[in-house]
Amino acid sequence: MLVEGDGELRALAHPSLVGLPEVGDEVLLNTTAWAQRLGTGGYALVVAVPDRLPPDPTGPGHLVKARYTPLQVTVRGVDEQDTEHHATIAEAEDLAGMPVVVADLHSALPAVLIGVLATDPDLKVAYVMTDGGALVAGFSRTLSALAPSLAGVVTVGQAFGGDVEAVTLHTGLLAARHVLGADVAIVTQGPGNLGTGTPWGFSGVAAGEACNAVSVLGGQPIGALRISDADPRPRHRGVSHHSLTAFGRVALAGVTLVAPRGLGSELGGQVEADLAGQPERNPVVWMDVEGLEKALGLSPVPLSTMGRGYPEERAYFLAAAAAGRYAALQVPLPEAVGGPETETT
Repeated sequence: MLVEGDGELRALAHPSLVGLPEVGDEVLLNTTAWAQRLGTGGYALVVAVPDRLPPDPTGPGHLVKARYTPLQVTVRGVDEQDTEHHATIAEAEDLAGMPVVVADLHSALPAVLIGVLATDPDLKVAYVMTDGGALVAGFSRTLSALAPSLAGVVTVGQAFGGDVEAVTLHTGLLAARHVLGADVAIVTQGPGNLGTGTPWGFSGVAAGEACNAVSVLGGQPIGALRISDADPRPRHRGVSHHSLTAFGRVALAGVTLVAPRGLGSELGGQVEADLAGQPERNPVVWMDVEGLEKALGLSPVPLSTMGRGYPEERAYFLAAAAAGRYAALQVPLPEAVGGPETETT
């Protein structure tokens, strides 16, 4: 906390960028997000500790993220040439049928994970964080709480700070499968979402591109629908236009869309009508949600989206958990050791 006149100002420092501030340090702040009182990320951010700058990076690694900004950072990428996993990523051809749940909001992450593990607690789940929202994985308090339940975090594109760093979403997905050994992966942007109220002007449109990447790599893309009867904005009621656009118009290779049963007749009817216009390449699955509401109620992190919690946004979190359950049921069975059974005498 920093003194602001007679009060205090919350400020956040990322040690990988600016070092670790100490009591008494003078710091240079960016107050843009704080001044706008943003719901996500509405903090002042430490740009530098001028009297005690961090040491220059010496490696290992030479992937530069947040490139060509004053705070660019060098990390070690899983796919760069001198790392232990380079050959694995270079030789990996596909995801071996791994189910991948894609959502446009970071807030869906815990509910999807709960849906997977409530269905099969033995599955290994990796989170692949894209760069549509926050770039720093450490900004997400959700990730800190979920870490014991995850096989690991992969940060891709300009995002950084995960257990594994990758240049692209494609190599990030391959790393989730072949380096972290995940049975299921979850893809969302980091905390924060930029939207302009226009058909294409929202960062979640990248969810459709993520589905295309999963398809190209031989995985199973599964869409976690953004559903609400609490959002005051008409474009987000029922199935949000974000889901309808990203999955219906951008995911050209197709994606399985999972809707939860038990929404009630009015909302359920609206969701069914909204999804009726999806292209044939996007099958719609209505998923049983028995036990999921109880599991959501035991979430290790507060469930909140757009400032609304559970059960206010029950449909949203139930849809995410249903997508996780469906993914858990799609995990390919391991191949039988020794080939097909033969009859002996």
